[in-house]
Amino acid sequence: MGGKINIQEIIKDYDFNDVTIGVLGGHSALDICHGAKKYGFKTLAICKKGREKTYAEYYKSSGEKGCVDEVMIVDEFSDILNENLQKTLREKNTIFIHNRYFWVYFNDFSQIENNFKVPIFGLREGVKLEERDQPLNQYHLLSQAGIRIPKIVREGESRLSEEKSIDLMIEHFKTSQNPLIVKANEAIRTYERAFFVISDAGSYMLKKAELISKRITTQELIDKATIEEFIIGAQVNLNFFYSTLDNELELMGTDSRRQTSLDGFLRLDAVTQSTLLENGFKPSMIETGHFAVTMKESLLEKAFEIGEKFVNIMKNKVAPGIIGPFALQGAVDCQKGREEFVIFDVSMRIPGSPGTKFTPYSGYLYGDSISFGERIAMELKKALEINRIKDILT
Repeated sequence: MGGKINIQEIIKDYDFNDVTIGVLGGHSALDICHGAKKYGFKTLAICKKGREKTYAEYYKSSGEKGCVDEVMIVDEFSDILNENLQKTLREKNTIFIHNRYFWVYFNDFSQIENNFKVPIFGLREGVKLEERDQPLNQYHLLSQAGIRIPKIVREGESRLSEEKSIDLMIEHFKTSQNPLIVKANEAIRTYERAFFVISDAGSYMLKKAELISKRITTQELIDKATIEEFIIGAQVNLNFFYSTLDNELELMGTDSRRQTSLDGFLRLDAVTQSTLLENGFKPSMIETGHFAVTMKESLLEKAFEIGEKFVNIMKNKVAPGIIGPFALQGAVDCQKGREEFVIFDVSMRIPGSPGTKFTPYSGYLYGDSISFGERIAMELKKALEINRIKDILT
């Protein structure tokens, strides 16, 4: 497994009685380290210089406190590809837990797929498929699985002229009251999205001009953006764990996003909102955190149904399929008379929210609610005990 790297050959030299769980210092590192420590693993965080205090000081292991045993500091996260650093990780019998944070600091996904010679828990090639410009991208997989996605007005990388794109928007608004969301990337932090919502074709021209003038995004990035229907429904992220060992899908928890400055804007009264908008204020949708939400039980079967569909399509299309954590992020739509999940984003690795533990769904299964970090550590420990660790590393 794992592209050109023979991970099975590499782990032949591992001492699996002395495993270290490695992470990049960010995203979900503390969640992973906490779970790993709870199940007896050593933990190591690779941190960028100047951004290490969270891991090297505030949550450093000390006696009965903390969860980060060791910190390695690098000038840039991309230095993780340094051969000497990788050699050190292998000498520590490191299993790396990847996340989106791990991937966005590289210009080319193939660098991790082909040059990071350390075993990864999960699907090594999965994060690449989250990008909408990949041939086998998340929307293709969702559609093949029979999972409803928003209506796509313009696909990313479609290379349509702006005139043709505007014609497609006009056609959409003739038949639908739903707004559209333009999913462009930011100019500087290209892994972040400069999303903006439009209610007519005219507002597209105004909003994109504003974002370009403020250098938030560029014309080139907007030309590559997917434009899709904005679902007016209750937004919920379905955070799953698929156990390769047990061939079983688990719902770890449900949450939604905190976005700045949108969240604060929505807390204002309508008059103040209107005044701000008239004065040129535009709420941004940069993700800053998550909060736990719950669902009524009548939605649980529907959630599991689409989760199982996604697991099955991944097995069929992307060997070896999903391993461990993933999330289907979307909204519950009821415009057609029945509640239905519409999925508009997929995380093919551990999601960024540590709050899933504070919803009841893993507790219904295990007695007490557990975090993603704990569930990953449970899977790794079980795989080692039954001699199936090779089945979950790529």
